[in-house]
Amino acid sequence: MDNILTPLLESTKLQEHFVTLREYIKEELQKRKDFYDFVTEDMKAEFINGEVVVHSPVANEHESVSSELYTLLNIHVSLNNLGRVTHEKLMISLTRNDYEPDICFFKKEKAAKFKEGQKIFPAPDMVVEVLSRSTEKNDRGIKFSDYALHGIKEYWIIDPRQKNIEKYLLKNKAYQLDEKIHNGNIVTSTIIKGFSIPAKALFNKKAFLETLSKLSNNQ
Repeated sequence: MDNILTPLLESTKLQEHFVTLREYIKEELQKRKDFYDFVTEDMKAEFINGEVVVHSPVANEHESVSSELYTLLNIHVSLNNLGRVTHEKLMISLTRNDYEPDICFFKKEKAAKFKEGQKIFPAPDMVVEVLSRSTEKNDRGIKFSDYALHGIKEYWIIDPRQKNIEKYLLKNKAYQLDEKIHNGNIVTSTIIKGFSIPAKALFNKKAFLETLSKLSNNQ
């Protein structure tokens, strides 16, 4: 039994608490339905613990890192027929929350089940979040635990200001830091077979173009 439940189970007000929780969950489910009606293709919004989180436009360095990693991942995954990479606006629906990660990777077996017109997707095999001041708390908090809970095997957190990448791998249902990659080192995906690039390719345009050329020519 989860330790967090022990005080509740031992309380003389257990039934009262149960009714309160049931009503809370009912209200949250309705809020989630309303969220699906509210959100549009032009918005970047997420549903987190019963609240709608609408994101402001991203900073230049955030967009640059996110776009360039997506480009490199997409080329490698497409040329090697490994699955599908998505960017920014794809919504994944987990047990309680809905997120729009910066980058997702789905293995081809999972991606093959997607249908035309589908707007809500299952947990991917890998997620990348690029930090910003407004999203860091969630990227390191609720998303960190929720992604692990739903079996997302690899999670990268990229800091565009510090120019580093934290690579987490799922072990025993929790994320463990596999390595922290700095600007001058190589970052390699465990889940995406054969994907290995210099970290500086995400933070330097010349390095990005050189890496892009190598990826395209070495396949």
